[in-house]
This record gives sequence, C-alpha cells and structure tokens, in this order.
Amino acid sequence: MAEFVEFLADLRPEVERALDRLLPAESARPARLHAAMRYSVFAGGKRVRPALVVLGGEIYGAPRETLLPAAAAMEMIHTFSLVHDDLPALDDDDLRRGRPTVHKQFDEALAILAGDALLNHALLCLAREPASAPPAVRARAVAVAGESVGSTGMIGGQVADLEAEQRWPDDPAGALEWIHRRKTGCLLEASLVLGGIYAEVSEPEERRLRRLGAALGLLFQIGDDLLDVLGSTEELGKTAGKDAAARKLTYPGLYGVDESRRRLRGVAAEALELACELPRRQDTLRSLIHYLGERDR
Repeated sequence: MAEFVEFLADLRPEVERALDRLLPAESARPARLHAAMRYSVFAGGKRVRPALVVLGGEIYGAPRETLLPAAAAMEMIHTFSLVHDDLPALDDDDLRRGRPTVHKQFDEALAILAGDALLNHALLCLAREPASAPPAVRARAVAVAGESVGSTGMIGGQVADLEAEQRWPDDPAGALEWIHRRKTGCLLEASLVLGGIYAEVSEPEERRLRRLGAALGLLFQIGDDLLDVLGSTEELGKTAGKDAAARKLTYPGLYGVDESRRRLRGVAAEALELACELPRRQDTLRSLIHYLGERDR
C-alpha cells in the first residue's frame, strides 16, 4: 500500500498545477461560476483517477507531461459527478470532502451549471491538450471519456441506481454489478485506458488496461459501499449511513458486511492477476490494489 500512497503524494502537486492552469481563473467572467468550479475541484480529494491516467501511460512509457492534461480532465469529470450527486434531487447531501457541498456554499442553480461547465471544460481540454499529441489520439481520448460518462456509462449507472432505490429489481445481484460497473467503474476504467491511448498502445494492450480498470472500479465501489456502513461522517468527509437509510442497492445491503468483504477480496485477487500481465509499474499497481481493497477498515 505504501508505494501507491507515495506515488499519489508525489503526483498530487503536479495534478493540482495542471488543474490550476487548465481551469478558468476565478476572476474571469462569469466569476461566480468559475469560483464554484474551483471551489469544488480544489476541495481536496485523493486524485485517484488522475493517478490512473498517469499509471496507464507510464506503464507503456508515455512521459508524464503528456499525461497530466488528461489526468486533470478526468478529475474535472469526477468532480462534476460529485457536484451533481450531492444535489437535493439526487443524494441530497450537505457535506463533501469535509466542507459544504456546492449547492450549500453557493446555490442549487449554480451547482447544476458548475457541474455542467466542468464536464464540458474537461472534454474541451482533452480535445486541445497536449498540443503535441496527434489529433487522432486527442479525438480518441474525447470519445473514451465521453462514452465513460454518458448514458451507457456513469450517468446511466446513476439512473439505474436511483431506480433501484425506489424498488429493488427482480435480479438484484445482476443489477447491482451493472450499476457499480457503470456508476463508478466506467470512469476509473476510462482513466487507466486514457493513459494507454496517449502511449499509443495496441488494441490488445488497451484491452488489458480496460480489464484491469473494470476490476479496479468494482473494487473501489464495493469498498465505498462498506465505508458507508462502517465509516463515520468525520472519516468520510460526507454523511455516513445514507445508503442504508435510503435502502439503496449496495453490496452490504444485499450480501451483508462479511460476504461483501469476501467478494472484495475476490475482486482484488482478480485485479492482482491482471496487473501481472502489464510490462511496468507492477509494484505500484499491486500497492494500489491493496490500497483499494483495504478501504473498508
């Protein structure tokens, strides 16, 4: 676990500088919108998705400076999803990363627009940067990111998650995996794949990254489900226990804590096997998998 934590600590300042450079200045008109965008992006966070972009590229020899704009863009997309997820019409939460959510700090209308702006700005960054990347690479990056967040990706998963909150489907186990692989998994998977795209990997190599990214996404979300049950509001930086209170379809809700932990270990073992197929950064990947697999403690 220590190696990934160190990798993350080393990378985070570079990601913060990239975000600061790529986001509009707070003083630029409309200033209040840009203030809300920056408030949400710079609220903290572990920057796991940017780390996956960089790892995916460095595994295949891409230089870090080529990868940082995409790393920042994926963090913007992730932040957009959090801003909208916290809205009263969705999860209705007052806290995110230990401080007031955007609709509480500003207002609901601005939170919606700030989230929209973050998503659009992220795709614009992928289309433009880095200028040294071939146009076909940048176009492919936009396509992969757009698909991951769209109606068959993260947003589709969120819709299915909301529907299951009202009434669990007839096949709750199948629905649960479908939701988690999209609501959370698609963005994590796309982050790892994006790194490979900037390294201009072959199709078989991209498939290896995609399989590992899918396993990491499921690992992350099972851990998140467990944290909602086992963690405190202070530890999580958001309101704990909301999933159970809303009777959401989650791993602990369906299987219980012990069985969810067993399934978490199974997904971690699968991810470790997939990591061994990659040519570089295997120690960092193993450390990442242990990091995600122990988030419920």
